[in-house]
Amino acid sequence: MALSYEFTEEQNDLREMVREFANAEILPLVEEAERNEKFPVDLLPKLGELGLLGIVFPEEYGGIGADKITECIFVEEMAKVCAGITASVNAHADLAAFPIYKFGTDAQREAYLPRAIAGEIIGAYAITEPNTGSDAAGLASRADKKDGGYVINGRKNFITNGTICDFCLVAAYTDKSQRGDGISVFIVDRTTPGFEVTRKLEKMGHRSSDTAELVFEDCEVPEEALLGGKEGAFGALMEALITGRVSHGVKSAAIAEAAFEAALKYSTEREAFGRSLSKFQAIRFKLADMATRIEAAKSLAYKAAWLYASGKPCVKEASMAKYFSAEVADYVCREAVQIHGGYGYIVEYPVERYYRDAKLASITEGTSEIQQLIISRELGI
Repeated sequence: MALSYEFTEEQNDLREMVREFANAEILPLVEEAERNEKFPVDLLPKLGELGLLGIVFPEEYGGIGADKITECIFVEEMAKVCAGITASVNAHADLAAFPIYKFGTDAQREAYLPRAIAGEIIGAYAITEPNTGSDAAGLASRADKKDGGYVINGRKNFITNGTICDFCLVAAYTDKSQRGDGISVFIVDRTTPGFEVTRKLEKMGHRSSDTAELVFEDCEVPEEALLGGKEGAFGALMEALITGRVSHGVKSAAIAEAAFEAALKYSTEREAFGRSLSKFQAIRFKLADMATRIEAAKSLAYKAAWLYASGKPCVKEASMAKYFSAEVADYVCREAVQIHGGYGYIVEYPVERYYRDAKLASITEGTSEIQQLIISRELGI
């Protein structure tokens, strides 16, 4: 397969469908969801009905059997309307459901995937802890064997969908003597005794996505809860992060593009000194620079998506896409606010939200510094 910058007819049709859905069904909910800091869970069945929660999943589980590029088109169009809502959907599909499909047992796939893809249940993915972020292997949570099952103890932080999830993938050490390799992953239902949401976190941005601190205290799960039916699933965690970083690259570029489009529109309508802002060289050059960076970010992100869809190694490219797109989003959204002047600082104008949302891109699922570390390692330096 050769690298192509042309989307297929089916992918363009999906883009149009998602764009129409996002503007008709999501946009009217954004203001309330952001104000109440709550993900509108009623969206999930609607997305599920259209097959949009199962883009990369086989038809046997209710998916549509498409590729990562197609999924990224979905993410792009969603994120241009609301990054927070998109974050919760991504966490559900990419981080919670996908590892079950890729690494789970047949029984686990049958138990969770059809309902997750239909939007009947929502998932979360719990690695990060209060004292462990970028160093995923340094987590303190443990799962001790007991009576044919495991007892999980630990605390997780910054968990997307944590307050609303029906199931959660939980990383914990089953063998502390093996750093990283001794980590296993468990599928834990929300109703399991010992699973507790201790608090919902208030955030700078992505307010329409629920984020929580979770505690697992003597949380007993059966052996069947062990992802893939075997201990040692660090590879599953890393695989989920790679596909997630590709999505993040596209998502960040989409936030930047939404901010750019708002700034471009405002600059052509707002007049100063007898002409529109867009006629001033200082503003025109800003817009030209913003547009160029966005195109570069999107190209890098879709190249990573193409590599992933083709089954080619893409650790470096996924990290490049996430890192560069995060920096572009921060820059473009800042400039969009600047172009709006005082109005850019007012919540009535969406660029204020875009700017707040953009900051998370350089932090979540591996900071920009961690991406630079991965890239340099892949370069052999």
